[in-house]
Amino acid sequence: MSGAAREAVRVCASEALVDGGAGVRVDAAHCGHAAIVFFVRYDGNVYGYLNRCAHVPMELDWVEGQFFESSGLYLMCATHGAIYAPDTGRCVGGPCRGGRLRPVAVQERDTPEGRAVFWLPEDDLHPATTSSPLP
Repeated sequence: MSGAAREAVRVCASEALVDGGAGVRVDAAHCGHAAIVFFVRYDGNVYGYLNRCAHVPMELDWVEGQFFESSGLYLMCATHGAIYAPDTGRCVGGPCRGGRLRPVAVQERDTPEGRAVFWLPEDDLHPATTSSPLP
């Protein structure tokens, strides 16, 4: 991360993310423009990405928060069918094969309220506002 470190942002309770299930979306700013980041669980771990296909800069989810294709093994762009490995963000099939989703730093940790997922923002990709409450 360049510049000053940003404070970790609570995204959701850990149990809100189920392997291969719905993701959590968060409003963001990317290089000064409105964007969305999303968080999913795969193989027991949490991953976060900028919600922008490597093929055409469109959001991936086919219904809000639905990023996995039917098997729950791959993330899929609803527009052109690009398939991404959820643990690396690498495009493994479709029009952007070899491309990658933009990862966001994420960590899972214990809090007084229970285990939770946190986003570690960067200077060029951070929450849209710091005053808005997150789920």
